[in-house]
Amino acid sequence: MSFAREVKEELSRLPLEPICLPAELAAIARLSAHIEAHDETESVIFYTENAAIARRIYMAARELFGPVGEVSARKNMRLKKNNTYGIRLHVPPEKIAKTLGLTYEQGARAFSGPLHSALTAAEDCTRAYLRGAFLSRGSVNAPSSASYHLELMARDEAHALEIQTHLNRFALEGKILQRKRGWIVYFKEGEKITSFLNLIGAHRALFRFEDARIVKDMRNTVNRLVNCETANLNKTVQAALEQVRDIELIDARLGLSVLSPKLREVAEARLKYPEATLSELGVLIKPRPLSKSTVNHRLRKIRKLADRLRQ
Repeated sequence: MSFAREVKEELSRLPLEPICLPAELAAIARLSAHIEAHDETESVIFYTENAAIARRIYMAARELFGPVGEVSARKNMRLKKNNTYGIRLHVPPEKIAKTLGLTYEQGARAFSGPLHSALTAAEDCTRAYLRGAFLSRGSVNAPSSASYHLELMARDEAHALEIQTHLNRFALEGKILQRKRGWIVYFKEGEKITSFLNLIGAHRALFRFEDARIVKDMRNTVNRLVNCETANLNKTVQAALEQVRDIELIDARLGLSVLSPKLREVAEARLKYPEATLSELGVLIKPRPLSKSTVNHRLRKIRKLADRLRQ
């Protein structure tokens, strides 16, 4: 089961909130409801591929409009694995639109907006609206994915802006993008995704997301530290090899006796301890240890002499 489906399964089990139920169902209706005409009458059908969401829609509709609906299921022949559930309400579209704060135009095949402001006046009802939007057409990447991504689908740009406004109420500034099948409002920041999951009541999913994110961030931190240490080690080894080549060149051409006593003691120590860092090399020089800067200074002088010999 995908992480997005797990989140929706959890949300579908939340208790229905009578006061904010119209707001939640309004978001679902805006994205998943279709108005169909049959025998000169119109009925509203909600479509979903998730059985838990279908059950929640049916229970919400029964709470608001009474036992005036029926549920059907058909095999999705294109995917050959998922059922598509239809919740048909034998309620005039005008009544549903009025109850849910939406707009219905005669002959239209879907509800439109903007949503009546009174429906989301309370913060809890705004949360319910956003929960309904996610249940209907929302998705979120698994926290173990290479990148974080949560999105809410909208039917048009005005609807996307409306969703963005509701998110701004909770300091969640979602970005808007147009796609072939509609508009989306999305986040790519882990902190915003966890805040949104908390906002809509998906607390178990939130904890799972946070746990995976912490492990992922820790692993990334460890990898960065290891890469940094490896790079520094490679740099130290490469520098030591170049210093050894400089000293061997001077020894072969002129002999180390041409070096001053101070330079010769560093040169001999480097040949004896080719793997040592500058700090370690300074400690190994006897009888009087040298500082790292002193060792580096003397090796630079040796490098200059070797470069002159190469030229």
